[in-house]
Amino acid sequence: MFPIARPLVSTLLVLLLLPATLLAQKKVTLSGYMRDGGSGEALVSATVYIKELQLGAQTNNYGFYSISMPAGTYTVIYSYIGYNSRTENIALTESRTLNADMDSKTTLKEVEIKSTRADDHVKGTEMGTITLSAEKIKTLPVIFGETDILKALQLMPGVQSAGEGSSGFYVRGGGPDQNLVLLDDAVVYNTGHLFGFFSVFNTDALKNVTLIKGGMPANYGGRLSSVVDVSMKEGNMKEYHAEGGIGLIASRLTVEGPIKKDKGSFMLSGRRTYIDVLIKPFAKGSFAGSGYFFYDANLKANYKITDKDRVYASGYFGRDVFTFKSSSGNFDANIPWGNSTATVRWNHLFSDKLFLNTTAVYNDYKFAFAAGQNDFEIKLSSGIRDYNVKSDLDYFTSFNHHFKGGIAYTYHKFIPNQVSGRAGSTVLEPDNALIKYAHEGGAYISDDFDPFKWMKVTAGVRYSWFGQAGPYTQYQYDINQKKTDSTVFGPGDLVKTYGGWEPRLNMRFTTGNSSSIKASVAKAYQYIHLVSNNGSTLPTDLWVPSTFYVQPQQAWQYSLGYFRNFFDNMLETSVEVYYKDMKNQIEYREGYVQNSIRDPELDFVFGKGQAYGAEFFVNKTKGKFTGWIGYTLSWTYRQFPDLNNGERYPAKYDRRHDISVVGTYQLNDKWTFSSVFVYGSGNAITLPTNYYFIEQTIVPQYSKLNEYRLFPYHRLDLSAVYTPKSKKKKRWESSWAFSVYNVYSRQNPYFLYVDTQGSVAEGVEAKVKQVSIFPILPSITYNFKF
Repeated sequence: MFPIARPLVSTLLVLLLLPATLLAQKKVTLSGYMRDGGSGEALVSATVYIKELQLGAQTNNYGFYSISMPAGTYTVIYSYIGYNSRTENIALTESRTLNADMDSKTTLKEVEIKSTRADDHVKGTEMGTITLSAEKIKTLPVIFGETDILKALQLMPGVQSAGEGSSGFYVRGGGPDQNLVLLDDAVVYNTGHLFGFFSVFNTDALKNVTLIKGGMPANYGGRLSSVVDVSMKEGNMKEYHAEGGIGLIASRLTVEGPIKKDKGSFMLSGRRTYIDVLIKPFAKGSFAGSGYFFYDANLKANYKITDKDRVYASGYFGRDVFTFKSSSGNFDANIPWGNSTATVRWNHLFSDKLFLNTTAVYNDYKFAFAAGQNDFEIKLSSGIRDYNVKSDLDYFTSFNHHFKGGIAYTYHKFIPNQVSGRAGSTVLEPDNALIKYAHEGGAYISDDFDPFKWMKVTAGVRYSWFGQAGPYTQYQYDINQKKTDSTVFGPGDLVKTYGGWEPRLNMRFTTGNSSSIKASVAKAYQYIHLVSNNGSTLPTDLWVPSTFYVQPQQAWQYSLGYFRNFFDNMLETSVEVYYKDMKNQIEYREGYVQNSIRDPELDFVFGKGQAYGAEFFVNKTKGKFTGWIGYTLSWTYRQFPDLNNGERYPAKYDRRHDISVVGTYQLNDKWTFSSVFVYGSGNAITLPTNYYFIEQTIVPQYSKLNEYRLFPYHRLDLSAVYTPKSKKKKRWESSWAFSVYNVYSRQNPYFLYVDTQGSVAEGVEAKVKQVSIFPILPSITYNFKF
């Protein structure tokens, strides 16, 4: 036998016999659900740990876990932040199901930012991922007594506020439309009430919120920058409860309880402002009879049909309503806008390793304007409507690979500015030719596994597809934008299609018991776009699809970070650097004036963008004093051949420095104090530099795009929560929340404008003036629970 043959034969025999050897080591699976023992709520990302094997697993979004190991006797530890750990000694000779009902701690001396295991900051593969519970959000200072999850997220490094009082936000150099905001899997297209001063999310109705700003998993698609995944409460399966609050401008009430004990539950929550009632006595003269208010409602119900089947139904409905009536009664206007969503889910457990979730979603966002005077009426409407269905599988293998896979389909209807009206006997009908239709689909697969004890990998790939559909008329234009020819597409005909692969990879390398290095790379496509003149999410902004003329946005993002915990995981620290390369970015052309008749895509220009920076984070999670410091150093640029003479310019949301300091101190069982300090470099703006006259009219000459900056933004907020000690037999619990927004009354810029005066003979005098909206604002809220 040749010298090389003997080792080759031996190797082949080992490979052939290896599967038989592995099968001889009998594998068993321990699976089940982890839930709150008091309410029956699913515990998401809770931890199951096998002590003898140093092997762990986490529950999925519905509290289900599955972990495989050789047959034997083990110590199984169930844990979740804010709950007493549960330990079970189990002799596993065959696969079995074990549900764990967790008891919450009666006395919590630690207020933690995250609802995950203590060392997940270091051990997990996730980068730029932050989870906040509703209870943590409620301890932060607020404006007008309204807690707000989106404002809480803006306190994290890499996340920037769109401006004073706005719920819009930018993540790592991306625009506001590049954030995928989900409420129970339904896309939220407009996140703001009161023109963005408050978000649409009522904290009382929510369980938690997760922000992913880097290394987006393959199961998410359709946006370039981030995911904000918001989950509503499922409702208490054991007993009826209610909670609510009375604030300066709004009141809220949430009711939850069992449909059938331990089988099903419901949650119903409502909120309404009474700004219209408060200002009514002061609305005099031409504003008499005018008003503004917003309201929203959340509903969720679930029912366990069998041990393997469970159904969920949830929904959201919210509206802002502004009305104006002239004192003479000759003119009135009504402007409502808002979101409506409905989600239906079915969970099915095929086996102790295979979990299926199927979801159907209806989503409708509308903006409307109606006004009338004598025999003249005009109506303006816009919006977007979606029908979505998707199915996701979780497969937990015997070798503890966690595979995820799924498919999704969405049918879009885009309604741009539709104008209709009447002037005497003349009737103006809306132009339905501007309405656009589209199909969007996606499929993905990912694997979460540990190839070595010091290495963890989450790898996946997604394929996304988008097709503009008829009815649609495609026009050809000459250089003067006049129509020269057309092609007609019937209902259902495909006008233009796009698609592409989106690889995703997250890796964690352990460098010690309390430190790790993480890296991620991800590609994403975005097929629908929010185009605005101001970069914030106002109700007049338009969502538009990718079409024959508008190509999808796409981006590669690369991230690298070092994560280290100190003092038994009491102090979490991290440094992350990122680089984002973006293509097919969209802006309006220079000199654009909003037009409700012309197709807006004819006024778009396209270019590229880059964003890069470093994020520093220090988070104290245990003890009476908790909080975090976040600092971001970043650069964000755009370059368009048709803007700024083709030169690169800083984006509106290019912000060199961004700092957040958050602290919470629990003095005793009655008093909790919190503070927030924020500082940010001013947004980039364009200002006029010269003026000249054309026939007695002052005409400005502007600087290069975003050549100037607003003044830096900074403020300090303080709050105190007083919780009276309730009597032992009394089920009523209450608290008072006192808050001061902008303690030292900093006059932060809301916007700048140029005031010009003069004539041809005298010349022009121009002054830049600043508008600020929020001085120091104290507020008080009474919260109750029973």
